[in-house]
Amino acid sequence: MRRYSLILAFLLLPQAVSALSLEEMQLSALANRALVKRYQTNIEKSAEDIRIAKSGYYPSLDFGYRTYTIDEPSAAEKRENSVVSTVVSWNIFTGYKDKYAISSAEVLKEVESNRLHSIEQDLQLAVALRYLAVFNQQARLKVAQDTNKTLQELYQDGKNRFEVGLLDKNAVLKFKVDYDNADLTVKKEQADLEKAVYDLAREIDLDIAYDTLDFKEFQATPTLGPNEDYEQQMLTRRSELKVLKGLAQSAELLASAQRGSYYPRFDLVGSYRNYDDSLLNGQGDFTDEELRAELVLSYNLFDGFGDEAKIARNRAEARSIKYDLAELQNVFKTELKKAFVDYDISMVNVEVAREDILYAEENLRITELKYKEGLQRQLDLLDAVSNLTRAQSNYVAVVRTVFENYFRIIRMIEGFPGQKPVDE
Repeated sequence: MRRYSLILAFLLLPQAVSALSLEEMQLSALANRALVKRYQTNIEKSAEDIRIAKSGYYPSLDFGYRTYTIDEPSAAEKRENSVVSTVVSWNIFTGYKDKYAISSAEVLKEVESNRLHSIEQDLQLAVALRYLAVFNQQARLKVAQDTNKTLQELYQDGKNRFEVGLLDKNAVLKFKVDYDNADLTVKKEQADLEKAVYDLAREIDLDIAYDTLDFKEFQATPTLGPNEDYEQQMLTRRSELKVLKGLAQSAELLASAQRGSYYPRFDLVGSYRNYDDSLLNGQGDFTDEELRAELVLSYNLFDGFGDEAKIARNRAEARSIKYDLAELQNVFKTELKKAFVDYDISMVNVEVAREDILYAEENLRITELKYKEGLQRQLDLLDAVSNLTRAQSNYVAVVRTVFENYFRIIRMIEGFPGQKPVDE
């Protein structure tokens, strides 16, 4: 009886001429997915918002051409008139409103950059889990194929024993039913493996084949450091936390910008005006030109408490975001602790499942020997095959759980490669 090999079940991997690594697939997803491009566009929009905010530092230039007629001319005005005007105005002080508006826009650009990085990390986690699903499915297929091969050998041996009168037909039919069922299981696992590859290809937005995957990332059990180190990294790196910090800072800056309404406004204005007594300026009999320079002071005395309400609203928004930040930090801490609990348990289960396979292999070997000597029933032999299949399937499941928890912890600390956000 052929012994089931644990190494063959998980390390006998397809050899590809040009294998794709997990990191290469993750970077492919970042380069190809429209979702990433959408958030990159948001950063471009934020850069334009900064330009808009900075426009207040530049002078404004306006050109006007006005024509009009009156029903009765007078000594001052003809029936037909036109005025050409050019006005240059430059705000020289508005209570630092522009300064804080620019700072707020710059902070919001960093917020969009951090949002992009968060999406990149989520996408890379999704790719890792899809890749793990393919690895898991090929391991399930290997288990099904091994079980199918064993039942095929038992069925063939049963037929031979039936032909020489050592086994009745009913026992042979029992072997045949189990063998056919195992064959159907193999076909199902093959179909699931093909679908898992399609899901992975969709995630990275790239056509791939099964033989381009070498699964080298799964050839060694992942290891992690102390929980406390990861928690500190998480609180420092997580883009979602940086987003909330940036939004709170932006709200505070907008409140400071709104306080500019409490200060007087100073503008320098230069204007040129040309009057002509014709609808077509420059074609009349009389013209009048004027050049004027002005320093304009304006100061709002009362606006119905609108400025005060806007400042209070922005400050309340900043406090609200900070409360959300505190809640999210606690959520992340809890999720990280739970992920480490799952990881530690799954690591223990790996060793247990590995031992169970060895026990099940030995049990099948002994049961098969006793069956051939007439000391074990056919049902006991089939149970031994089922036990080995279950032990192998359990091992596949716990290995998947180990790597899934590992990938989720890496996501918690934003440890996947890719474009880094702007640091605070």
